[in-house]
Amino acid sequence: MKDFIAGLPKCELHLHIEGTLEPELKFDLARRNGIALPYTSVEEMRAAYSFDDLPSFLTVYYEGMQVLRTEPDFYDLAMAYLRKAAEQNVRYAEIFFDPQAHTSRGVPFDVVIRGLRRALIDADRQLGVRAQLIMCFLRDFQAEYAMATLLESLPYKEWIVGIGLDSDEKGNPPAKFAAVYERARQEGYLLTMHCDVDQDNSIEHIRQAIEEIGVDRIDHGVNILEDQRLVDLVLARGIGLTCCPISNGYVTDSMKAEGIRKLMELGVRVTVNSDDPAYFNGYVGENLVALQEELQLTREELARLERNAFEITWLPRHLKDAYLAEVDAYLA
Repeated sequence: MKDFIAGLPKCELHLHIEGTLEPELKFDLARRNGIALPYTSVEEMRAAYSFDDLPSFLTVYYEGMQVLRTEPDFYDLAMAYLRKAAEQNVRYAEIFFDPQAHTSRGVPFDVVIRGLRRALIDADRQLGVRAQLIMCFLRDFQAEYAMATLLESLPYKEWIVGIGLDSDEKGNPPAKFAAVYERARQEGYLLTMHCDVDQDNSIEHIRQAIEEIGVDRIDHGVNILEDQRLVDLVLARGIGLTCCPISNGYVTDSMKAEGIRKLMELGVRVTVNSDDPAYFNGYVGENLVALQEELQLTREELARLERNAFEITWLPRHLKDAYLAEVDAYLA
């Protein structure tokens, strides 16, 4: 089964590029930029990755970004992930990036996106991995800062397929960013939003995302099972959920595997992704293996997860169909 998963054509839709910053690259970038790290070795740094909820993870996550300063830094970050994706037969990815995590510490928006964009072009040419960028806003900053970031992105609009919302959800509901999302929709961006697992007011936040914001996708979102009416809405609208089993196990009490199984049984377009693999010790392949072992998924069910993912991509129909044909051919 592991061999089957290794060869399965994959699609990743919930991946934070800053969350792919492995300790080895972090040390390399720190040396390049003359930054002293509070660790003496890769092993010591990995040992510090100890967290049991979303806030404790975010503290370590934002600390790690301090080494990202220049356009080559962002290029190297993205290329490292895309090489790993190619090794795991990821055929297509939609990649989150957090510009505010960089502009808030003095790194220009232009520096961030040019480095990432150049890596995406090279990965397509050199590795055969196609990818697009999703610009996320940090929900624990002001909505006005998100709006300013949205406006700053407009000269690069052709490089960004959509927007998302991440970071600490507590006290930061979707409705806080309603005006930002409406402007983004007017600008032609597609819309997704984190509804993290087991947060305060999870169901109300999912309801706002669907009914008030009108998202095209939901990131995480497994708590939707607590409200059948919202499940019915997601089914009616064809909204997909981008779940992350291994990261669920770090920041909550479990991988939420049974919830993912239930969503599959209900016909929800649920998908499997890696979230922040450098911190949660598992890329998309490892996530699929972990879920398969927990649920004893069949080859057909694994293929269905990838079909779900390609179906809810923000790609033209003809490209979706080409990737779906790859999955079908592999299963056959």
